Amino acid sequence: MLISLFSLYIASKPPSQRMSFGFHRAEVLGAFFSVFLIWIVTGVLVVLAILRIINADYKIDATIMAITAGIGVFVNLVMGSLLYFGGHAHSHGGGGHSHHGHAHAQAIQYEILPETSGKHTDSPNINVRAAFIHVLGDLVQSVGVLIAALIIFFKESWAIVDPICTLLFSVIVLCTTVYIMRDALVVLLEGRPNNIEFSRVFTSLEQIKGVKKVHDLRIWALTMDKVAVSVHLEVAQPQNAQSVLRFRR
Repeated sequence: MLISLFSLYIASKPPSQRMSFGFHRAEVLGAFFSVFLIWIVTGVLVVLAILRIINADYKIDATIMAITAGIGVFVNLVMGSLLYFGGHAHSHGGGGHSHHGHAHAQAIQYEILPETSGKHTDSPNINVRAAFIHVLGDLVQSVGVLIAALIIFFKESWAIVDPICTLLFSVIVLCTTVYIMRDALVVLLEGRPNNIEFSRVFTSLEQIKGVKKVHDLRIWALTMDKVAVSVHLEVAQPQNAQSVLRFRR
C-alpha cells in the first residue's frame, strides 16, 4: 500500500525540463514492484508450505489461527471495498506527434485514437488495480488460512490441510496478478496498448487527403491511459502540408 501511495504522489508531479513527459510512469513502476513483492512473499509461503509437508510439521493453534485469519479477512474486505468503489481514476487522453514536412498526427487523433482523444473515461488506475489485487491476494490467503483453521479445529488429524491450502491459494494469487504484471511490462517496454489497432491507425493516416505515403509509424504507451504516436507523412504537394496538419473528420 505504501508503494502504491508513494507512486501516485510521484505520478501527480508536473512535467519538468528533464522529465518532459511527466512522471506518469511512476504509477506503472509502483504497480510492477507491488506485484513483484506479492510474488516474492507468495514464493516464500510456497517454500515454507512444501517444507512443512516434507517434515510433517503441522503443530499449530487452530483457535489463534482462526481468530487471526478472521481479522485479516475483515480488514482486507474493508480495504478492498474502499479501493474498488473509491479508487477509480479518470483517464486523460494523450496526444501523438508525427514528423515529416512538419506534419502532426495529432490532427486526426479524434478519429483514429478515440481512447486518447482527451475525453474523460472512467478507468481504474493501474496502481489502484495493483493495490486492489494486493489486498485481494491478502484476502485470499486469509480465507485459505481461515478455512484450514476451521477444518483443523474440528478435525485435528487433518492438520496437513494448512500447508495444502497455502499452496492452493498461492496459485490463485499468482493467477490474479499476472495480468497486471503483463500490462505494466507493456508500458515499461513501450509496447502498443491492446485497445489501439496498428493497422487501423495506419489505414486512417493513409486516407488523409493529400497524404502520399505513411511510414515509420510508432505507437507506444506512456501509461495505461496515455498514448504517444510518432509517424512520418509524405504529402503529394509540399505546399499543402499545412492543410494536412489542419485535417479533421
